[in-house]
Amino acid sequence: MSTVVSDCFTIGSIVATRTCYNEEIEGEVLAFDPQTKMLILKCPSSSGNPKRHDVNIVNLSLVSDVQIKKEVTTVPEPPQSLNLHRLNTRVRNSIENKKRLVTALAACLDPEGQKLFLAITRVIDDVTWVGQNIRVYNEVTITPPYKVENVIGDLDSKPYNYIKKVVEKHWRDQRESSANSSQHQ
Repeated sequence: MSTVVSDCFTIGSIVATRTCYNEEIEGEVLAFDPQTKMLILKCPSSSGNPKRHDVNIVNLSLVSDVQIKKEVTTVPEPPQSLNLHRLNTRVRNSIENKKRLVTALAACLDPEGQKLFLAITRVIDDVTWVGQNIRVYNEVTITPPYKVENVIGDLDSKPYNYIKKVVEKHWRDQRESSANSSQHQ
């Protein structure tokens, strides 16, 4: 079924395949495993975004045609090794952050307060619960019912004005979301 041109594909080469479903896949070779006959191709994004790419894994046992459009003769640089210490630190920090969020959300039973708390934590790390109040940067407090007028702090400070804008945006998004969901019913 397969008319494979080569037993090995050079990383960086441009290859075109035709699958058994008559689908054409063309892209740059990222990897090839001769034992399993799996070819990994980096193709232009199906979304049309030039900054993104699709990655296709092609089983060469299930293709009817393979053509090498452009052969790369230079040996590519070996891939950079992963910084495992850095990755482990990111994982540990992410887990600690999620645990902190779960603990913080358990402190407040008000669903509106929880939604606002989550909205703030998306843009600011220094957010905690103090009783039923949301405390940001240890400078700004948001009391129930967590509306813009419930933001308390130094009116002239940058943190106060920024938090106030975050709260305004949160409630504007909530109104738009509820308006859109009522239109679709």
